[in-house]
Amino acid sequence: MTDLENEKMAARWSDDGIYGTPADTAVVTAGTGHSVDIAADVYGSVRGHAWTSGTTGDTLAVSANASGSTRIDRVVLRLDRSTWTVRAVVKEGTPGAGAPALSQSTGDTGTYEISLALVSVLSGAGSVTVTRGELYVGSRVRPCTSTTRNPNPVPGEQAYETNTGILRVWDGSAWRSVYEVSGTTNVDSPLSAWDMVASSAYDRDGRSVTLRAGTFERKGSNLAAGTDSRLPVLMPASAVHPFLQHQFPVYLTGARIGNVTVYPANHARAGQVWLTQHPGVNAGQNINSVTMNWTV
Repeated sequence: MTDLENEKMAARWSDDGIYGTPADTAVVTAGTGHSVDIAADVYGSVRGHAWTSGTTGDTLAVSANASGSTRIDRVVLRLDRSTWTVRAVVKEGTPGAGAPALSQSTGDTGTYEISLALVSVLSGAGSVTVTRGELYVGSRVRPCTSTTRNPNPVPGEQAYETNTGILRVWDGSAWRSVYEVSGTTNVDSPLSAWDMVASSAYDRDGRSVTLRAGTFERKGSNLAAGTDSRLPVLMPASAVHPFLQHQFPVYLTGARIGNVTVYPANHARAGQVWLTQHPGVNAGQNINSVTMNWTV
C-alpha cells in the first residue's frame, strides 16, 4: 500500500486534530523571546498520519517583526506529501493582514494543515503572545469552545462547545444550534410606569424559548385603550426571533384580556415586550403572570 492509498482510507477513520479536549493543557504556549513551546506527550492525526510531540516537546522559532504593524502567525500541524511526514511548524503571516490561511490540499501532492494556535507578534516586540486554538479529534462529534470551532468545516460536521454546552452542526454556510439549554435567567428591566409585583424569567432549550412573564402593576397615570406601553422585561438577542414578532394574550384586572408583543432582533424595539392591544389599564390595576413560548 502506498502512502497516498493509506491517506485516502485512514483520513476517514480519524478526524484531523489533537487527541484530547479544550480542558487539557494548551499544546502551544509562548516561549522565551521570539519562540513558542510545544507541550510534551501530545498526540494527533492529520489525514490519517500520526504525530506526537515526544517526551520532551519542542521549541519553534518565530521571526522578529519590524514592519510597523502587528503580524499574526499560525502554529500548524502540517502533512508534507513530499516526505509523508507531519510536523509542527510556524506559518508566518503578513503584517496587518490577519492570520494566514490553512493549506488543505487533498490531492496526491502538496500540504495539508490544521491549526494549533495563533501567535501575535507586535512590531519591535521582544516576545510573542499565543492564543490557543487547537483542533481536536472527536468521537464523531468534535469537542471545541465557542471560539475554536473548526475554521474549515464540511457540511454535516458537528461540534460540541464545552464552554457553552451548545451542540452545533455546519449546514454549508453557517453553524446552526442543534441543542442548547440556557438555564433559568432573570429578564427584569425596571420601568417607572410599571411596578414588578412578580419577576420575569426565561429558559431556552434548543430553538425553543419559554418566558414566564411576571405580574405588573400600573403606576402613575392611567393607560388609555389602544396606547402601547413597554413592560419591564428585556429579552437577550439569543432568545428572540431574527425577524418575526410574537404576540400573546394576557389577563388584566377585572377578568379582561389584553395582548403583548415580543419584538424580534431586527426591530427598533429588539427584545422588548410591549402591551400592544388592551381595553385600558388604570393605575393600581395589574397585568397578571403568563407563560409564553416561541422558537428562534
